[in-house]
Amino acid sequence: MKQEIRTIEQPLLQRQQQQQDGTTVQGGGDHQSKLTLVPLVFLIYFEVAGGPYGAERAVHAAGPLFTLLGFLVFPFAWGVPESLVTAELSAALPGNGGFVLWADRAFGPLAGSLLGTWKYLSCITNIAAYPALVADYLGQVAPSRVRTGTVVGMTVFLSFLNYTGLSIVGWGAVALGLVSLAPFVLMTVMAAPKVRPRRWVVQVEGRKDWRLFFNILFWNLNYWDSASTMAGEVERPERTFPRALAVAVILIVASYLLPLMAATGSVDAPSEAWANGYLADAAGIIGGSWLKSWTEAGAVLSSVGMFEAQLSSGAYQLLGMAELGLLPAVFARRATRFRTPWVAIAASTAITLAVSFLGFDDIVATANFLYSLGTLLEFAAFLRLRATQPNLQRPYRVPLPLPALAAMCAVPSTFLVYVSVAAGWRVFALAGTLTVLAVGWHSVMRLCKSRKWLRFNTNVVAL
Repeated sequence: MKQEIRTIEQPLLQRQQQQQDGTTVQGGGDHQSKLTLVPLVFLIYFEVAGGPYGAERAVHAAGPLFTLLGFLVFPFAWGVPESLVTAELSAALPGNGGFVLWADRAFGPLAGSLLGTWKYLSCITNIAAYPALVADYLGQVAPSRVRTGTVVGMTVFLSFLNYTGLSIVGWGAVALGLVSLAPFVLMTVMAAPKVRPRRWVVQVEGRKDWRLFFNILFWNLNYWDSASTMAGEVERPERTFPRALAVAVILIVASYLLPLMAATGSVDAPSEAWANGYLADAAGIIGGSWLKSWTEAGAVLSSVGMFEAQLSSGAYQLLGMAELGLLPAVFARRATRFRTPWVAIAASTAITLAVSFLGFDDIVATANFLYSLGTLLEFAAFLRLRATQPNLQRPYRVPLPLPALAAMCAVPSTFLVYVSVAAGWRVFALAGTLTVLAVGWHSVMRLCKSRKWLRFNTNVVAL
C-alpha cells in the first residue's frame, strides 16, 4: 500500500541526521538567528502565562484557597502532560507547524488541516484579548474613546515588531518578562511579614462560580504546545525544547502562586473586589502607589510579550501549513532581510483586528473551546504515532509505555471535555460553525490545488 509523505518530511529527516552529526541546519534563517534556551523559555512563558495578570477573577469566583490550589495543581496535572507531548514530538518532527505536522503524520491531511484551523483560530482569538486588556487598564485613567485607538494602534505596531525577526522577539520576551515580573517579586517580599494564613481560607459569599473559575484557570495556563510551531527556528530542538519546557513549568507556577499567596494572605478584601486589575491595587496597599504604578505598567508589558509570542506562533503555524501543502505557498514567503513569514504575519494581524472588539468573556470562552478540541486531537495523534510508528526517531522520548501514556493524556483530556461541555450553547454553536467552515476550507484548498487555481507545495514521495 502506498502512502504519500509530503516533501516537508525530507528536510525534517535531513535535519535530524545533521543534528546527530553535529552540523548546522538552515531552518528558515542562519544559525545566529535561531532561538536558544533562554529566549525559548520566555516565549513559552508568554505563550502560557505572562504573569498573574488576569488571575484575579478566579479569587472572585471560588475564593483564595481554591485559587491557590488550582494554580498549584493544575500546571502539573495539565501543563506537564502537554509539555511532555510537545517535547517528544517537537524533537521527533522539528519543523515549523508543530502540532499540525503531528496530526498530518498520524491521521492525514484533513486532521492536520482541522487541528491547524482550531488551534490557529484559538490563538488569534486569544491574541485579540491582549490589546483589549491594555485598553481596559488605560481606560481607568483615560476616556473610553481611547479604547479603539489603543486596540488598533497596539495591534499594528506590535505586528510590525514581529516582522523584525524571531530572535529579536525572543530576546525582547526575556526583557519584558524580567521587567513585568519584578514588581511581583518585590510585592511578595514586602508582603511576607503581613501574611496571615487564615486569609487564605476565607470563603466567598454565595455560591461559587465554578464555570468561571475553571475558564479563568484554563485560560491562564494553556498553550503549552504553541511554541512547537516554531520548532524549525530553534537551535538543536531535540535538546532545547525539553529543557525549556521544564524550566518554563517552574517559572510559570512561581509567577502565579507566589504573588497570589502574598496578595490574598496580606490584604483583607471581599471577593467582589477581585476583578481584573486588582493585583495592582493589592500591590499599592502592600508597597505604596509607586509599586501599584509599576504593576500596572507591568500589565501592559506583559500583554505586549504575550501578543508578540502568540503572534509568532500563529504566523509560523501558517508557514508550516503552507510547507505541508495545506495552505497556498504564498503563506510560506519570508522577508528577504529578516527571514520572517511576512504574509502569515500580515494575515494574522488582519484577523486579530477583526475579532479585537468582541467582549473579553466571549474571547476567553471561544478560545478555550477551540483549543480544547484541538488538544484532544493532538493527544490522539501523539498516542497513534507511538502505537503505529514506534521506530520514528525520537531524540527525546517520554519514558513511559503506551498504556501509561494513555493514562497520562486521560487526565488533561477529562478537563478538556469538561471545558467543552461547560462552554455554553452560544460558544458551542460558534465553535460548531467554525468547525464546519474548517472542513469546507480544507475541501476548497484541495479543489484549488487540483485545479491549479493557486500555487501549493505539492511534491510528494511515494513509499
